[in-house]
Amino acid sequence: MVMSPQYAAVLLWAAWALSWFAAAIWSARTAKRFDFGSQLGYRIVTIIGAILLFGLYTHSYSGPARLWYLDEAASWAMVGLIAIGLLFTWWARIHLGALWSGFITRKEGHHVVDTGPYSIVRHPIYTGLILAAFATAAQRGTPPAILGAALMAVGFWMKARLEENFLRQELGAEAYDSYRRTVPMLLPFGPKSA
Repeated sequence: MVMSPQYAAVLLWAAWALSWFAAAIWSARTAKRFDFGSQLGYRIVTIIGAILLFGLYTHSYSGPARLWYLDEAASWAMVGLIAIGLLFTWWARIHLGALWSGFITRKEGHHVVDTGPYSIVRHPIYTGLILAAFATAAQRGTPPAILGAALMAVGFWMKARLEENFLRQELGAEAYDSYRRTVPMLLPFGPKSA
């Protein structure tokens, strides 16, 4: 039996999610946490986006809401982009090491990380997830999937803005502003201090 590109995409996301959550124990002690209530906005937007991207889809659907069908080669290309995006998140997480957190926090010994993937974009984990989400939406070809990827991108942008304001206060405005002036936020070659 030959694996379909749609099934391969689901397997990639599932493997990423399982490994990502299993690695949550690999984190330094939290020194300060951003107010959880202030994080609800981006979390709600991102969760709604994920539900639209992943929850309302069947490959066999061929109704009027299906905008396009990718041929097998293009669908496999999207699997490749999903893999690149998810690998980029892992490169960033491994590079960040024990400073990683799923919440907006300052860890003990926290400092501005500006090497590895953090020299390409300030939020490489979000960048990788956005790439993988849009590749998934392109493979699915439905309005809910496209809207879901867009909402996830907005949610990650919202989180990045909150995180940057928090880290600027916690790590020092001069150090963080210097980083912001030299490295784009989410898009390589994008605006620097967005």
